[in-house]
Amino acid sequence: MVLGRSGSAPSPACWPKGRQIGYARVSTDEQATGAQEIDLRSAGCDVVVQEHGSGASRARPALLQLMSDISAGDVLVVVRLDRLARSVSHLLQVIEDLTEKGAHFRSLRDPIDTSTPQGMFSLQVLGAVAQLERALISERTKAGIIAARSKGRLPGNPGIRERRPEALAKMTAIQKAAYGRRLQSTMNQWLPTVRRMRPDHNWDDIARVLKQRGLDWTPERLRRAVRWLVTEHLAESTLLKRASPLAPEDRLMTLVAGISQSNPDLSLRDIAGQLERLHERTPRGSAKWSASSVKNLLDRARRLGLVAELPAS
Repeated sequence: MVLGRSGSAPSPACWPKGRQIGYARVSTDEQATGAQEIDLRSAGCDVVVQEHGSGASRARPALLQLMSDISAGDVLVVVRLDRLARSVSHLLQVIEDLTEKGAHFRSLRDPIDTSTPQGMFSLQVLGAVAQLERALISERTKAGIIAARSKGRLPGNPGIRERRPEALAKMTAIQKAAYGRRLQSTMNQWLPTVRRMRPDHNWDDIARVLKQRGLDWTPERLRRAVRWLVTEHLAESTLLKRASPLAPEDRLMTLVAGISQSNPDLSLRDIAGQLERLHERTPRGSAKWSASSVKNLLDRARRLGLVAELPAS
């Protein structure tokens, strides 16, 4: 939940640039974020995003939405590091995502402010600690395997080897959690394209468009990923609606609109080249696309509100 100074909930699209955005989290609904909000507003935060959820979980809708909407120059502020993340790896991932967007991070109780040299130094120390931790875990794991083999034991989890239901269930839960983390770390790269093209296009069309952008998705993997996001309330259920059959020219129009919106920097000739590589035929049945054919489809898409503006030829 996002609260402005008046207590109302402004739309993220209305946030002025360069704001300090507070993030207040508690683990259960019985707990309150009031104390954190007071500290965050005292530190100059005009917007406070509230969340109820475990810090160990990375599937936190309010945090994911905040990370999606935050802009260059904004600062994400928390009272303590554990309000944002419970592991160094998660903390570093969030800060890396902020840095890519040109945003900063600050913790009021910890010496971390990525807009200052001292804060960046503290962050580098944290990164070194995380790397050392991973190396120590790896060494201990290898030493344990060697010791087990010297005593005639098989390495690994005996519960998994013996197919014990409780061990298998735990392994499945761990795998699902890892799968969710992978999806959340990449969803900003491919989910906007899915949102623009679904349900007007089938999964094959979307997978082909994403592949042209260097994203290796199969239709089934893509559908499974979106289904997971919908289940976790991170995406709209309408994305899973059955694609209704489109007339050939309408299908081409929405396909061209999807390509254009996925990469607004593409020229008409670039889009024509992508359509040829996708083996799409023009409305007249030709295998060769011209810039004018693409422009005609984009003109129709613009009149229908599918694209905001035409790319340069």
